[in-house]
Amino acid sequence: MSKKGKSNTTSQNSSPLVYSTNPDYMLPKEEVPTITLAPAEQALRIILETKHRAGKTVTIVYGFEGSLEAMNELGKALKNHCGTGGSVKDGEIIIQGDHRQKIFQYLKQKGYAKAKL
Repeated sequence: MSKKGKSNTTSQNSSPLVYSTNPDYMLPKEEVPTITLAPAEQALRIILETKHRAGKTVTIVYGFEGSLEAMNELGKALKNHCGTGGSVKDGEIIIQGDHRQKIFQYLKQKGYAKAKL
């Protein structure tokens, strides 16, 4: 059974746009998947931050170039390795607590040779 308001036909575009009065309007292009660089080519930086976090300390890994899926996998692996929580937001991997040395050693072990503290 289909939900009310939805048609059973499949559309080519999943855009909610129905009609535009702008004669120069163009539909948004589909995103080209980003290529994830090899670990040896990634220039990752590891920093400690407490600003805008109610005094809590977090370790941030930034500089990752690649797909969001690959970044989520690395974030999950780092959270498991450190045994703590965290998230992946705005191109950064955020790990709760001060785990700079532990993350640095893990990245070196996994082949991220350009990682820096």
